[in-house]
Amino acid sequence: MWKEFDSLPGHARVWIYQANRALTASEVTKVADALRMFCANWSAHGQPMKSSFVLPYNQFVVLAADEDFRQASGCSIDGSVRALQTVQAEIQIDFFDRTRVAFWLNNKIETMPVTELKEAFADGRLTPYTPMFNNLVASKADFAEKWKIPAWQSWLTKYFPAPAFT
Repeated sequence: MWKEFDSLPGHARVWIYQANRALTASEVTKVADALRMFCANWSAHGQPMKSSFVLPYNQFVVLAADEDFRQASGCSIDGSVRALQTVQAEIQIDFFDRTRVAFWLNNKIETMPVTELKEAFADGRLTPYTPMFNNLVASKADFAEKWKIPAWQSWLTKYFPAPAFT
């Protein structure tokens, strides 16, 4: 059953999907309509789940479920993936490319391949203070507080240049 995102508790589980580009206004409408229908009918073992979604920056899908009400099962999570795959095929976008990391640069979202991160930190295009989107957060509360964070607070530290010793 679909609920307003803000009505779900902070401990609601979230799944974040990053699109390979920003959605157009008409694509936002298509994605929102598809996800609202999906959430209205989302179930685990035949029982309805309280769920919702938001589309931050028109480039991310944040799907949420109140697992105190009903635990998501493997099959129900697979169903959410299928729903996103269906809509992504309709609008020719990719929500499943995990090889790119999103950053907030120049007042907009820019993505960069993981293979370029070490060089980008070394040459100063990225710094430890560059805001990045941590799509690994698992709860609605963490989404609110720990999703957009400086790179130094994330798993990206392994790409920072080694300190120079003299």
